[in-house]
Amino acid sequence: MASLLVRALLTASLALLAASAWLRDSPPEPAALRPQVFEEPRQVEIRKPAFETTVGGVTYKVQPLYTYDLYGVVVSLHAADTWWDYIHRAWNDNLNVTDLCVIWGDNLRGAQLGEISFSSGQFQCFWESRSKEAWDSFDQYQISNNHLLSDNPSIAKRLRAARIGDQVHFRGYLAEYSHNHGIDFRRGTSIVRTDTGNGACETVFVEEFENLKPGGGPWRTLYWVALGLLALGIVAWLALPPNLED
Repeated sequence: MASLLVRALLTASLALLAASAWLRDSPPEPAALRPQVFEEPRQVEIRKPAFETTVGGVTYKVQPLYTYDLYGVVVSLHAADTWWDYIHRAWNDNLNVTDLCVIWGDNLRGAQLGEISFSSGQFQCFWESRSKEAWDSFDQYQISNNHLLSDNPSIAKRLRAARIGDQVHFRGYLAEYSHNHGIDFRRGTSIVRTDTGNGACETVFVEEFENLKPGGGPWRTLYWVALGLLALGIVAWLALPPNLED
């Protein structure tokens, strides 16, 4: 009897883990969307002197070009300090905290997001679909991959906490930045939303970041519940007396 109960717990926890892992990154339902995420990003050209800031022992020169204000929904992301990211380490780039791939506007109204898959590399965002109808419904000029910079530990912590499906708002500057620590490094920014390919990402020095509404609904919580139940089931299975294992 104990063996059957443990097996049921393991089976149920695995099923819940699989379902929650899949659904916790689902796009938000239209009724849950904040009105601001339908707006276009706002930018204004400015004349602001470059400034220096030091993060992780490296001093960077940052040149703001435009003020920038964006509301949208995160569809993919990449943490610059993840273990397999060798490019940011090679570049001594500690200022780039995370990359958020964000959509807004008509992509949240009419696009068939459930049939479009998004992914992120070390400095790019990708999207694809097997459905021609879904692909045609998607506005490829209402998505941006944002290299988000911060020297503020509190903002950096919030940036790292962002997840797929979150409705977010960030404000700061479209900026170029550089350093001469080990290599001669310089990174620019896109200043329009209609470009594609190399150089089309927005580089934003973030002054304010808000998670307006976390995504995933109950599935994020259920994911951790499932992990806990699975761990409990494994411990219970290992604790079974030998005569109950069959």
